[in-house]
Amino acid sequence: MDEQTDEQADAHDLADGSRRLAGQVRIVGSGLLGTSIGLRLRQHGVDVILDDVSPAARSLAIDYGAGRAPANDDRPTLVVVAVPPDVTATIVATELERFPEALVTDVASVKVAPLVELRALGADVSRYIGSHPMAGRERGGAVSARADLFIGRPWVIAGHDDITYRRAAAVEDLALDLGATPIEMTPDEHDAGVALVSHVPQVVASLMASRLADAPDSSLDLAGQGVRDVTRIAASDPALWVQILGANASRVVEVLRALRVDLDGVIGALAAPEAPGARRAVAEAIGAGNGGVSRLPGKHGSTTQFSSVIVLVDDTPGQLARLLTEIGEIGVNLEDLRLEHSPGAPVGLAEVAIVPDQEQRLVAELERRGWTIAGAFA
Repeated sequence: MDEQTDEQADAHDLADGSRRLAGQVRIVGSGLLGTSIGLRLRQHGVDVILDDVSPAARSLAIDYGAGRAPANDDRPTLVVVAVPPDVTATIVATELERFPEALVTDVASVKVAPLVELRALGADVSRYIGSHPMAGRERGGAVSARADLFIGRPWVIAGHDDITYRRAAAVEDLALDLGATPIEMTPDEHDAGVALVSHVPQVVASLMASRLADAPDSSLDLAGQGVRDVTRIAASDPALWVQILGANASRVVEVLRALRVDLDGVIGALAAPEAPGARRAVAEAIGAGNGGVSRLPGKHGSTTQFSSVIVLVDDTPGQLARLLTEIGEIGVNLEDLRLEHSPGAPVGLAEVAIVPDQEQRLVAELERRGWTIAGAFA
């Protein structure tokens, strides 16, 4: 794409006047988050400055179109620090001093520790506010970056007493320009929340996945969507997670201890399954899980529960596309899609999520069109 086409693309994106940020945005750190932020802001026509301790990493992000190299006359109005947690406060302090008119935010996954460290350093935290996009991928780096990474995702803005709402408004503008949903929380509320919904799940997924390392091939051949769902995030970067878990250790330990109590209860019940109350204990543990998962927000932040229809799809080119096309022709809105394929099998399973009142009609219409329904449940 040539320069003129880039400008035309930016102009087209801004045709509806949706851009909120004004001025230059400087991004320090050109990994997954930093590059993804830059890609989306460039689509909005923002002058994005990319910097990184690694010149090679910065050049790669620039090659992908996430921004430009720093210049001596840069005057950013907003600085976004997207570096590992153990150096976040140091880099934020440096950026606050270097650009005395800029608001500085960071996107680290912990919020209490950087603020405490910045205050200890004597930094001007009246121009700093921590934030955290609840988005990511199992793989990092600029090569994994996506301009749409934050669309529809929560973006926590962790306010504190030393900054005014008006001074911090640019971070809300940033989140909105990226397509995210701003959520105001205190640093303590944020760190307690991510311990429960992000940090402990990472530990659990990794521990479960480690059980697979020495499992016989005959067992792994039986793997279905359940184990894949539980272990999906286990491919994450160990070095990064050592930092994240260490920075939020006390809150993670609190959740893990409660989980250990529950796990011990299930172990005790299964160790003597015929004992009085054992089956009830297992049933209550599974039932408690039903109650917890029902509270997770669904599509667009809704708590609506969907029905699932599982369709057998031949493992031949074009069949999945045909299924999705015919669901659209039937007039049913697809809320979610999951695919499962067993090695060597001639068919796959497509699990489509829809609103419950459309389930019966979808099943009937798909069967009429020759599809085999493997299951349907609310």
